[in-house]
Amino acid sequence: MIDPEVTRLSRLVALLTLLQTKRVLTARELSFRFSVSTRTIYRDIRTLESAGIPVVTLEGKGFAMLDGYRLPPVMFTREEAIALLTAEKLAAQRTDATTAERTAAAMDKLRAALRRSDRDHLETLTPHIQVLEPASQPGYSNAYQQLVAAVTVHRVVHLSYCAADSDLPIDREIEPIGLYLSQHWHVVGYCRLRQAFRDFRLDRIRHLLLCEEIFTARPETLQQYWADEAKRRSKEKVVICFQASAALPALAQHLQDTKHHYGWTHDEPQTDGSVNMTFLIGSLAYLATWLLPFAGAVTILEPPALREHMRELAQRAYAFFVVRSETGDART
Repeated sequence: MIDPEVTRLSRLVALLTLLQTKRVLTARELSFRFSVSTRTIYRDIRTLESAGIPVVTLEGKGFAMLDGYRLPPVMFTREEAIALLTAEKLAAQRTDATTAERTAAAMDKLRAALRRSDRDHLETLTPHIQVLEPASQPGYSNAYQQLVAAVTVHRVVHLSYCAADSDLPIDREIEPIGLYLSQHWHVVGYCRLRQAFRDFRLDRIRHLLLCEEIFTARPETLQQYWADEAKRRSKEKVVICFQASAALPALAQHLQDTKHHYGWTHDEPQTDGSVNMTFLIGSLAYLATWLLPFAGAVTILEPPALREHMRELAQRAYAFFVVRSETGDART
């Protein structure tokens, strides 16, 4: 049986850490985070205050830590250190050189804070975690780091960019709102040339320059951009149930990496571990060709017409690869 006092102590420590990492936290989001009532959160805040922690209550907003207050460095657990080691490996291969160097420097500071036994364990584990180099590297070595800076301080970015259907770069000025990693890194921003939001792959950027101009912060988010794109391109709602445990790991990852290109709008995790995924798509046949490799891990919840498209594709594949091989057709 778990001691409730130990549970509360762990929650207080986690609460204190959160107060140091975020500007303002509401009782509602904290109660959701720790799966307790808001009344319990208020009681925890009073406990921290009575212990001398300078928590400030902002009327109508939430709780914040007094500016300038910091606890001494906390010790990382071995599991947390391993998670950060994984992040270092990912940064080395899936971001630019500058970000990789800064991540490595941060990890050096982490290693210095570890107990000797944990430091030795991390050193032993390091060669056993690898992230393979992607097929193509971003065309501009520090594009990721520069774009993160541009998103943070709202600076206009000048791009020399090659679209997928052209070998000639076109100059663009964009107001970036965010970056995401699918099969490649992308930046989404308002394109002043097209007068609309556009999605740019970093490996197609031939040259990048941060302009001095500061643009007014935009309310749009990446999630809103994807939803708007789905509405613009799509007509019909599709809901599938995906059971990741029933798919090969590579296929499950491929689905997550490519779903944004097929009108995906949102996921709804289910209690059995599956995920209901909603799409808005203009062509059911087009979506069916993407879903077919996930057979056995995907259930079509709606519309029924998509099941027919899937069945037709499966029958054609069966006829080509199985029936013809049985009859000795040389084309197989």
